[in-house]
Order: sequence, then structure tokens, then C-alpha cells
Amino acid sequence: MTGGGNIHVPLLFFYKPNGSSDFCKPQVLQEALSKTLVQFYPMAGRLGRDENGRLEMLCNAEGVLWIEAETTSAMDDLDGFTPCSKLRKLVPTADYSGDISSCPLIMAQVSTTLKCGGVSLGIATHHTLTDGTTDFHFINSWSEMARGLPQISMPPLIDRTLLRARITQNQLNTLKAKSWEHGNKTNYSTYTILAAYIWRCATKAWGLSYDQPTKLNMPINGLFAASLIALSGNLQSEPFVNTLERVHGTLKRMNNEYLRSALDYLETLPDITVAMRKLDNYQCPNLHINKWTRLSIYDADFGWGRPIHMGPANVVHEGKIYILQSPTDDGSLTVVACLQTAHMKLFEKHLYKGLKSFNKIKARY
Repeated sequence: MTGGGNIHVPLLFFYKPNGSSDFCKPQVLQEALSKTLVQFYPMAGRLGRDENGRLEMLCNAEGVLWIEAETTSAMDDLDGFTPCSKLRKLVPTADYSGDISSCPLIMAQVSTTLKCGGVSLGIATHHTLTDGTTDFHFINSWSEMARGLPQISMPPLIDRTLLRARITQNQLNTLKAKSWEHGNKTNYSTYTILAAYIWRCATKAWGLSYDQPTKLNMPINGLFAASLIALSGNLQSEPFVNTLERVHGTLKRMNNEYLRSALDYLETLPDITVAMRKLDNYQCPNLHINKWTRLSIYDADFGWGRPIHMGPANVVHEGKIYILQSPTDDGSLTVVACLQTAHMKLFEKHLYKGLKSFNKIKARY
């Protein structure tokens, strides 16, 4: 973890009374916060610095700052909620004078208004730890716990591992040879072969039940992705060529005529966002496999020569996988995969199972 001075982002939520004399119970909010932090445990930690002065995350369960307050102001006194000093007092303020490790990463204040009976919830999150997406994922999960839901609808993905694996030309040839088994004569693309193989490997690593559906998402262009669903048991037991045919058939259907009809359909939707893919499409038991093999990723020569490496700086969603070409034009490919730590070792094992050559894999944790 690098960069970042001390800064908390202040957020404010206002709620009108719903007619109940005790519609807001701070104790319920506090208990729900504790339950939520079990899942989002880094937020209960602190920031520190390693021996090189770089920021690091300390998951030491130091806790968050919780404040209960009352105010004589009414919501009508707040000038249409325009940001001002009155509003800022409803959000906890951090003390940055001490060591960075002494500052809570999450601070929350619930304030009840004596005049109108409304409630404000002020939350300050450390910007080094979270961005907007993470902030509202955490806050919405907290609200689910406060409403009494048995569990968070979308648990955070914290325990994940990135794998960077090199697949040589000989190993690719081995996979291509497998595609010709059982008398099959179809000439599949390298992407089709790798997507089918990686999907099978991930399904085995996940340890899914036989009747668990699993989805494979494959981007076609900036607008569309091809998706197919199969039962885990079928993928693990069927001949490799059968899985290849699943992938090949799905990609083959995504021709110009199909894409144009999809565009026509999207134009009829009053709200196009309903057709957008959701985050859980990329999590176990699903995969999203991108191919950058036909992109000119090594042609950016600014006068210093070709780059010796190009790839995504980070992959934050479980189930996202990238297939990249080699900078040396030796026919090898690189697979960058993000899976849960508990699944990565088995995925690593199955990825090379059955291949004649075995190259040392470099894993980044």
C-alpha cells in the first residue's frame, strides 16, 4: 500500500421520524456495526508504516470511533443541507497530530434532533483504505445488519490472491492436441481453448457440488459479453472437447446480426442500466475471462524501446482473469487470475494438470 496522507471523507445521512417514538435505536446501530466489521475486518484496524516508510494495513482489531449525540437543531435549520460548519459538526473529526497508527479508519456519529425528532448519521472513512464503491458497500451492508437481515447480501472480497502464470507454446500445443480427441476436427481459437480449460480448472478448485450452475463471461467488445451456464458436475466429468464446443458455440453465435439485434433491443429499454452486468457475475461460482492477446499492448515505444511488461495494475474482483501475450513474441501467454486464497493453490494445480511441461509459477500475494 502506497501514498496517501491522512484524510477522512465525511458523509452525512439524514432521516425523518417515521411516527414511532423510538424509531432510531443507537444500540441497534452499534451492534449492527460490530457485526458488519466482522466481515469488513480491515476497517477495524489501523494504518502503519513498514521499514521502508510505505503505508501498510494493520488488521489489529483496534476498533472504530462511535459517538452518540443530541442536537437542538432541526433539519429545517440546516439551509437545505448545504455543506457548512453546522453539518460538519455532525461528523466526527480525526486528530492527525499523533502517530498514524493511532487514528481510527472509520468514525461514526448518530445524532438525534430534539426539535423534529429526526436523526443524522455522520460517517468518516479514511480515504487511503476506501473509495466511493467500498464506502457504500460497507454502509449498505451495515444497514442490512441494522434491519435484522441474517447476513450481508454481498460479503466483501478481502481474502483474495493474484496469480501470474506463464503458459508456454509447448503447453498450448498440448491443449490444442487435446481438442482433437474423439475425432474432433474443429480448429478452435487459442482463446476458446484457454477459456474452456481455465473454466474447468476453476470449477474443480472451487469444490462445487455437482448440480451447482457456474457462469462463464467472455467480453466481445466494449459493449457486449458472451455468457454461458453449465452445471459444475458436467464440466468436471465431460470430455474436454465438449466444454470446448460449449464455449465455441456461444462465441460463434455472437455475430454481427446478433449484436445488432441486441443493440436494437437496448434502444427499447427505458432504463438501460437494468441490462448491466452485476458484480456477483464475477465471483464464485462465476468467471470473467478477458483476452488481450490481439491488442497492441507492447507497441507503446516512447523512444525507450518496447515495454518489458504490460498488464493490469491490479485485479480487485474475484473471478476476473486476463490472458495476455508475451513481450518476447515466443508464443507463450500470461494468465493473470484473481481468486480467493483458499482456492488459488488448487487452481494452480489443476491449471497445469495434464500438461507435459511444467513451468515455475510466480504468485503475487
